[in-house]
Amino acid sequence: MKATLTVLGSGTSMGVPTIGCSCAVCHSTDPRDRRLRPSVLVQYDGHNVLIDTTPDFREQAIRESIDHLDAVLYTHAHADHILGLDDLRPVTFRHESRVPLYAGDETARIIQSIFRYIFDGDYKFGGLARVAMNPLGDGVDLFGARFDVVKVIHGDALIDGFRFGSAAYLTDFSAIPEESMDKLEGLDILFLDALRYRPHPTHSSVENSLGIVERLKPRRAFFTHISHDLPHEATNAKFPPNVRLAHDGLKLEFEL
Repeated sequence: MKATLTVLGSGTSMGVPTIGCSCAVCHSTDPRDRRLRPSVLVQYDGHNVLIDTTPDFREQAIRESIDHLDAVLYTHAHADHILGLDDLRPVTFRHESRVPLYAGDETARIIQSIFRYIFDGDYKFGGLARVAMNPLGDGVDLFGARFDVVKVIHGDALIDGFRFGSAAYLTDFSAIPEESMDKLEGLDILFLDALRYRPHPTHSSVENSLGIVERLKPRRAFFTHISHDLPHEATNAKFPPNVRLAHDGLKLEFEL
């Protein structure tokens, strides 16, 4: 089945430009250096599956003309990956039934706590996002496609990445367990966290992610969750031909 992946955001938790920063990347005129918080949309057979609801979801959805969602998958419950949940309202109002959300147990618990007014039924002001939380387990089958969980290490936490068909999306990791590496063979497209060149305690560096690409040998690799340390054009010029920085609005076709 043919599918399209759209990068809604490729930036780190503070986004690029970063508030109050005077660096060259934050003041760049290259639109690819403008990075909203990290998220992707997978489209196939008329269905829209979103991975993470960033604080920038409203802007991302307007830019990409997203008019409906059929499911939302969550990687983990950090603010830059969940705080746009309330902005699902206009797209969920179009559905007769609630849009399913899928998250690991701890991620679901935190989301339901932060957005208690959506889930506990006591909110009296109306206008709630029409969503329902569902267990993620080791993956889900959605509309004829399988989204398998690929566990990654994010600092001292174990969080969820996803493989779907010939593509995989792994954001926010400092290491990939060996058993997860085995799930990433034979990929057309691999998205990897690559925050910056300098090491970080909870995120992969450019050097580390290049090493993962060299081992797994996907046909195409894209780095995401990018900080303002990496200018788009100059950084890409240093990479092998099959590796590029992702950028907001990037669209890729692949086999699901």
